[in-house]
Amino acid sequence: MHKILEKRQLSYDKERDQSVYYFKVEAPEIARNRKAGQFIIFQLDEDFGERIPLTIADANADEGWISIVFQTVGATTRRFSETFNVGDNVPVLVGPLGKPTHIEKKDGIVLCVGGGIGIAPLHPIVEANHKIGNKVITIIGARTKELLFFEDEMKKASDELIVVTDDGSYGRKAVVTAPLTEICEKEKVSEIVSIGPAIMMKFCVAAAKPFGVPITTSLNTIMIDGTGMCGCCRVSVGGKTKFVCVDGPEFNGYEVDFDNMMQRMTAFKDKEKEADHKCRIGLDAAKKGA
Repeated sequence: MHKILEKRQLSYDKERDQSVYYFKVEAPEIARNRKAGQFIIFQLDEDFGERIPLTIADANADEGWISIVFQTVGATTRRFSETFNVGDNVPVLVGPLGKPTHIEKKDGIVLCVGGGIGIAPLHPIVEANHKIGNKVITIIGARTKELLFFEDEMKKASDELIVVTDDGSYGRKAVVTAPLTEICEKEKVSEIVSIGPAIMMKFCVAAAKPFGVPITTSLNTIMIDGTGMCGCCRVSVGGKTKFVCVDGPEFNGYEVDFDNMMQRMTAFKDKEKEADHKCRIGLDAAKKGA
């Protein structure tokens, strides 16, 4: 069992009726062994239920906790956000999983780009690069001001932070590829790390290509077991089949077939919507009966 130590709502998307939550969870073994870029899988029922992969957003080995950030996009994440509170236990929490981010000293800028919920998994990578002395410029973006989070954390771990919003309600009115392109034109960029919606990462790769800058993308595909056995998380990278859970989650962005990945990610959208709808009805009924 893993006790919930802290719970915060970071944002609310009124248009989509989706929230982003921060949970700090007791997990001493994971906290001691995790590295930037790795993830956990949690399950809300000990013997059955959906398994959800989430990148570790932060951790403290001395205090024995990790933090996870998630968006309420389906039945399990909605139930987690509404029925689990500080003091409750998460029955299943497995990790750290996946290959860690390759962090090394660079002679140029490490440009880190995060969009939407991808800002959370980008945070430990920014921290790790900053810790070894790399110059880090971080770009974070969202559709509107209310959907941004981790601004202070990113500012603390970066040499420079650039904030953009699609509607211009905060920071600069732009998409993340605009400052990415400008920085590549003016500065010596040794590496780009991009995490966010698949379409955002695809455009970041396209923006980086003319400059020949290596770009790492962290993929968030459908996943079940997290050990490479089920094959649900398979993607095409460099014309070869790779499994995000064991071969990734990070891959050379130039080699990822994003179109194929995005098509595969829509496979269960109707069932996800149906499950989320039933979950909402059940939660509303429980509230009225309380």
